Amino acid sequence: MNCEKIKQKVGIRAVLESFSLFPVKENRRTAFYFALDREEKIPSLSVDFIKNNAFDFGTGKSYDVISIVQQIKKCSVSEALKYLSALDLSFDPGQLPVEIQSKASYRILKIKEIRHPALIQYLKSRKVLEQKHLLKEIEYEFCGRNYFGIAFENNSGGFEVRNTYAKLCLGPKDVTLVLRGPEPTAEIAVFEGFFDYLTFRNLENRFNSACDCLILNSTAMLFKAEHILKGYPKILLFLDNDANGKSVTLKIRNEYQNVEDCSLIYPNCKDLNEWLIKTKEP
Repeated sequence: MNCEKIKQKVGIRAVLESFSLFPVKENRRTAFYFALDREEKIPSLSVDFIKNNAFDFGTGKSYDVISIVQQIKKCSVSEALKYLSALDLSFDPGQLPVEIQSKASYRILKIKEIRHPALIQYLKSRKVLEQKHLLKEIEYEFCGRNYFGIAFENNSGGFEVRNTYAKLCLGPKDVTLVLRGPEPTAEIAVFEGFFDYLTFRNLENRFNSACDCLILNSTAMLFKAEHILKGYPKILLFLDNDANGKSVTLKIRNEYQNVEDCSLIYPNCKDLNEWLIKTKEP
């Protein structure tokens, strides 16, 4: 697939989400992200979902989907095209479209208890069916077609949506804070995704499940968690065993007191949920 076809076929939001990058502010057409090449407190990367490009107000540099991949992966054009071609096929087009260009692109039709057999089977495969009461079944319309999935609500009313084929967020992206009582506890457990949180709740006898929990819903949302973490004397980290997870772990350990890296529990697995799948009896 050549450059022009890639630019027309692959949405810029999908590319950014493939690197766990999500907007800090957004409206129907545009959004602001943190810069691709540096750390900053005020987002300077303006993304236009309709034109499918981005502009960095800090450097004056413009990006399309190809140059974004080049910037992040430090790769050639041909390597970026290979990455984008794989991304374009990463979802079954019969199940879910890759591009979600604006909030106006979808409409939530119904939110209810999880009953669909396919979703129940998916939760069984992830070994967390016992926690389905913490989730919802969501039906939504996108570009005239109807879809469904498992929904986990965040603090801003957005929904993390998952099924066998899909991984996306409907509505504003945010963290999810789960309090175990009217007052904050002395400890808080931090998870990258909600399946790790559900796994944690499944392991009542192994962990201190009475502590509060914070689900980042993406490590890119760490900036929204900073004011929450400051209120806890002890922080338990259940982040992924990859370069990104280790980087966030190091950042939290450098900024807060009494931080425990609990990924040592699952050293040979990507995350806590994968560890449960491998160790739990059928």
